[in-house]
Amino acid sequence: GKKEQNMIETLAIRSMAKAAYSTKNIGHYGLAMKYYTHFTSPIRRYPDMMVHRLLTKYADKVPQQTIDRTDYESLCKHSSDMEQLAAQAERASIKYKQIEFMADKIGKVYDGVISGISTWGIYVEINENKCEGMVYIRDLEDDVYVYDEKNYCIIGRRTQRKYQIGDDIRIKVVKADLIKKYLDFEIVRDK
Repeated sequence: GKKEQNMIETLAIRSMAKAAYSTKNIGHYGLAMKYYTHFTSPIRRYPDMMVHRLLTKYADKVPQQTIDRTDYESLCKHSSDMEQLAAQAERASIKYKQIEFMADKIGKVYDGVISGISTWGIYVEINENKCEGMVYIRDLEDDVYVYDEKNYCIIGRRTQRKYQIGDDIRIKVVKADLIKKYLDFEIVRDK
C-alpha cells in the first residue's frame, strides 16, 4: 500500500520479456521449473492444440524423429506473431472505448495516478474508471519540465516540482478525440 508500490509493480511487469511460443524448452523462470509446457483447458488457442497433439504422439510412442521440428517452429513463430497482433488490437479497442466513454465528460475533474512518463508527457489513469489519458509537457505552463528517464519522472527546472510514476494526481478532461485516438487531460492544482 505504499506510494512506490504502483511504480514498482508497473516497472516490474514492463521489464518482463514478452512470452513467445517455441520448440525450445527453456523451462519456466517464475515457477522455477526446468521442464514446462503451456496450454489452457478448454482449448482456446492453436498452440494449445499443438501441445495436445504432441502429448498424444508422445503417449502413443510415435518416434520423435518423425515429428518435424521446423514445421512446429514455424507454427510457433506464426502463433506468437498473431498473439502480438491480437494484443495490439485489444489495446486499440480498449483505448477507443475509453475515449468514447469520456467524450461527454469534457471539463470534469477526476483523481488519478500517474501510470507512465515520457519525453512528451505524463500518462494518467483515472481511479474511478481506469481510463488513461495524457497531460502534455508542453501544456504545463508553471515551469519548464525535464524528463528524467532514470528516475521515471519529469522535474521542473525552476520549482523542482516532480511528477513520477505512482504519484496521485488530479486532472481535468480537456479533449476526447475518437479520430486521432487522443484523451487529453490537464493538471488541476488546489489553489
